[in-house]
Amino acid sequence: MHLKAYSMNTVNTYYYYVLRLLNCYRQNSLEQINAFDSDVINDYHQKMIGEKSYSEQTINQSINAIKLYYNGFLNREIQLEQVVRPKVGKTLPKVWSKEEIQSILNSINNIKQKTIIALIYGSGLRIGEALRLRIEDVDSKRMRLRILGAKGKKDRYTIFGQYSLQLLREYYKQYKPKKLLFEGQFGGQYSTTSVSRILFKAISRSGVPKRGGLHSLRHSFATHLLESGTDLRYIQELLGHNSSTTTEIYTYVSNKHIERIKSPIDEFLD
Repeated sequence: MHLKAYSMNTVNTYYYYVLRLLNCYRQNSLEQINAFDSDVINDYHQKMIGEKSYSEQTINQSINAIKLYYNGFLNREIQLEQVVRPKVGKTLPKVWSKEEIQSILNSINNIKQKTIIALIYGSGLRIGEALRLRIEDVDSKRMRLRILGAKGKKDRYTIFGQYSLQLLREYYKQYKPKKLLFEGQFGGQYSTTSVSRILFKAISRSGVPKRGGLHSLRHSFATHLLESGTDLRYIQELLGHNSSTTTEIYTYVSNKHIERIKSPIDEFLD
């Protein structure tokens, strides 16, 4: 999984679901479990749905993990495509308005904390991408960030604004990071948990409604770009999406076109 550039979150998640399968069939030997066909796996997931009403996303993650185990690790020609996958409903990303983002940032006094939150939003970064940034990845002349080894082991460039640049310069003068742009208190990489805590405390202080976590900053970046008239293809490149279909989800949460539509009841006004 590391060779295929899976994230640590995915590695841990898949490990859990394969372990769950093995534990559910403790009465079987490992050789018997390894010989299961798609009918057994299908029955296993049907029982999961019936036992605890697992969500569609959970079942799909389990199927993907078990499929990787049989096809990738055991190199078996098991037709797991025949496993019945539940239909996943379309869930829209949660976003904050620009004014809400500004309120969140204004409630953060620590320059390091403010800089990392501003950069995640202002550049549309995944949290892992932000934490892996090195000093040389910041190109202040071209106002670009170089993102190395992103999801799928892809490199890309994204933008950052003058607001972020001012914060970065002030932050650098105070903290003088050596290699990574954002280092932990005792060196090394800053932790995801610490950044999440920064955001949730800022949300609480600002009085802004909680609409998600760190990834909602990335969703907000994409939505606000779309509302300002940025072409969807450019947004796709900045976010590092493989498919335009993934980026198109932001058209459903953008107010740009919806605000122009008038309700037919307005025709009743005098």
